[in-house]
Amino acid sequence: MTAHGYDWVAQNQAYLAAMLARVRQALERHLQPPLVDEGSVEPGALPSPQAAAGAAFEILAERFRLSSFERDLLVLCAGVELDASFAALCRDTTGRANPTFSLALAALPDSHWSAITPSGPLRYWKMIEVGPSDNLVAAPLRIDERILHFLAGVSYTDERLQSATRAHRPSGVELFAAHRVIAERIAALWAGAAARGEALPAIQLVGEEDAGLTEVAAGAFALRGLDMRIIRGHEIPRMAAERELMTRLWQREATLAGSGLLIVLDDTDQDEAQRAIAAFVERADVALLLAGREPLRLSGQALPRFDVEKPDRAEQAALWRRALAADHEQDPGKDADEQDDALQACIDRLVNQFHLGAAAIVNTGAMMSCAGASPNAADTAELWETCRAQARSRLDDLAQRVETTATWDDLVLPPFQKQILRDIVVNVRQRSRVHDLWGFAAKSSRGLGISALFAGPSGTGKTLAAEIMANELRLDLYRIDLSQIVSKYIGETEKNLRRVFDAAETAGAVLLFDEADALFGKRSEVKDSHDRYANIEVSYLLQRMEAYRGLAILTTNMKQALDPAFMRRIRFVVQFPFPDVAERAEIWRRIFPPMTPTAELNVDSLARLNVSGGNIRNIALGAAFVAADEDAPVTMAHLLRAARAEYAKLERPLTDSEIGGWS
Repeated sequence: MTAHGYDWVAQNQAYLAAMLARVRQALERHLQPPLVDEGSVEPGALPSPQAAAGAAFEILAERFRLSSFERDLLVLCAGVELDASFAALCRDTTGRANPTFSLALAALPDSHWSAITPSGPLRYWKMIEVGPSDNLVAAPLRIDERILHFLAGVSYTDERLQSATRAHRPSGVELFAAHRVIAERIAALWAGAAARGEALPAIQLVGEEDAGLTEVAAGAFALRGLDMRIIRGHEIPRMAAERELMTRLWQREATLAGSGLLIVLDDTDQDEAQRAIAAFVERADVALLLAGREPLRLSGQALPRFDVEKPDRAEQAALWRRALAADHEQDPGKDADEQDDALQACIDRLVNQFHLGAAAIVNTGAMMSCAGASPNAADTAELWETCRAQARSRLDDLAQRVETTATWDDLVLPPFQKQILRDIVVNVRQRSRVHDLWGFAAKSSRGLGISALFAGPSGTGKTLAAEIMANELRLDLYRIDLSQIVSKYIGETEKNLRRVFDAAETAGAVLLFDEADALFGKRSEVKDSHDRYANIEVSYLLQRMEAYRGLAILTTNMKQALDPAFMRRIRFVVQFPFPDVAERAEIWRRIFPPMTPTAELNVDSLARLNVSGGNIRNIALGAAFVAADEDAPVTMAHLLRAARAEYAKLERPLTDSEIGGWS
């Protein structure tokens, strides 16, 4: 390693050797005093200021404000590890080569007792370790390994911190304007505090996980000339003694290596973990940033806060254009303007549907480049699917993704209801044009969400309709498990709902709240605090649905149980009626795949079974298994057997009017 035009490593080694020689001389004079009294003899002179410039030892001594005696004591402990000749000079009565406070106090000049106190820098910052002994001054001393390597010019992170923290790996994503402004303001805050001689304040970055918080933090640290390490909040010890040790080690590490620390907060961090994080932040007097969806609350202290948003539509479009166009040349066989228009149309579709962060956009562009795909091609299906995959990672941890292969031909509904479903698809597909280009969003931000209520008995096609719409829109469909959302603890239900909606915003996914009346029933009259918080949960849900940029579908078997205020906020209400005979006959005609062998099925007779489409599917599937086991096509006899089993499950009798005349 070289710096300022000279070999820093060799210079540092020479300086350290000179310091060792100086202290060794003081030890020799103490152990073998001269025969003639020469008065007060000091150890050899310090190396010249030119030699000291930039030396690791001088950096450490200056940053931790070591006195001359503390400097010599640290060299004494380092000498035993680096110079074999020190061993003979530091042997104690047991023959072990251990320096002690007693030896240092007697042999080194300018000695003072405060150097060996726990509050002194050598022990407070864990530069030296005191071994077991009945007598403090006779206790063996040993230099900390991290400090020893630093003096020798070898830089690495203390191994006690390596398991909890990790180095930041730059993503290669350039900060766009809004994020760059935040980084500059953070750096300015720290610069002002340093100029006033104050401690650097810890600062909070608040935003979604993929909004670029890490990149903003790295940019702020870089403006201060600091590298960045990252720790997750739950890695901070909860026990006070362990946390205090980590705090001191990190402050020492930050001072030695010129590093800043980013603490990543998690929504799932419990109160105990948050208290531990708060205690760490209050004690760690170095450059700290916290990043999370919610700010950390410190008792009696408000930390500076910056909200970090994803790039807006224009910035996303610019990022997409760079990401998609950088590695693709124009096709000389096609008109340049047409190719550019095709690229812009592709970008518009992506921006209208996906709300990706800068890193995700750059990564997607790189993936498409590696795959050799061309964004100017008419078919952008691969790019669309790549964006879906990028956006779904967070939601997969919160909800069940439903594979969608059904089409409109699989759904039997009256024409009016089917048209409403198609209108919902049109609303989702054209929402960007109407809201943004045609100005509806500018007039009011309320009611822009697209929500639908599917009401009707079980098995009438509510979930199937949601699958068909998601498939038509080429979007992911997620079924929300309400048992995992609703919590008995105050505030937890809102937190769970927020995590779901925030994660879904990235892809504008279709959210399906099955049997929604379990959560969205009539709001109760407020009689106690539990009723009040239950109403808050419903109100929060209504608010998020109105603001959600995707499609939220609620299904219920009991439309009458829903609160009228809730109904007013639903854009679309689709009633799924119980199928009549003609509709059941149509369902039976479509229920068997073309590959399924059938023989002499009487659709009119089957339609007399007074069951919903879901039950019809169960009967058809059950009959298929029986027929397959017999290596025969599906017949009316197989369907009768399956129908009896389905009716037994429903605890209903299979009447003669339903199966009369079956053979």
